Amino acid sequence: MEAMRLIVMSRRALAGSGGPPQIMAEVWQAQALAQAIGSRLAVSGPPELRGEALGLTELAGRGCGVLDRPDIDTEAMLAARLTELGDARQALTSLGSLLGEVSIALVGLASAAADEGTYWQCMEAIDAADESRDRVREMLRRLADRDEALPA
Repeated sequence: MEAMRLIVMSRRALAGSGGPPQIMAEVWQAQALAQAIGSRLAVSGPPELRGEALGLTELAGRGCGVLDRPDIDTEAMLAARLTELGDARQALTSLGSLLGEVSIALVGLASAAADEGTYWQCMEAIDAADESRDRVREMLRRLADRDEALPA
């Protein structure tokens, strides 16, 4: 399935999630999707994005690692459904928006956390999502620089 379609599905699922366990599951899904997109860009994306894409893969992986893995079967994992990137700029722009929404959801969870463990888990996941979003912005900047350098 194309990256854009999966990102839209992830954004809708995050927006429609109910309680903390469901929100955490959707945050994990979004981070795993960011990791998969970064990996795909690192391997087959535009050459000027490959280093940043590898960094995105690592950061998003850290974002998954700090969260408890939800009980999701392989068929339900959005990242496992990624088959093509489509337009890199469009996918990165939407992925950046998704990561921003992930951070906002995590801030809400952290402020309402009943225990210190959940609070710190959210804080570390916020950090990973923000750093991942920074990588996405850098990749978009590099694409813009590339387009400016192309002869008319």
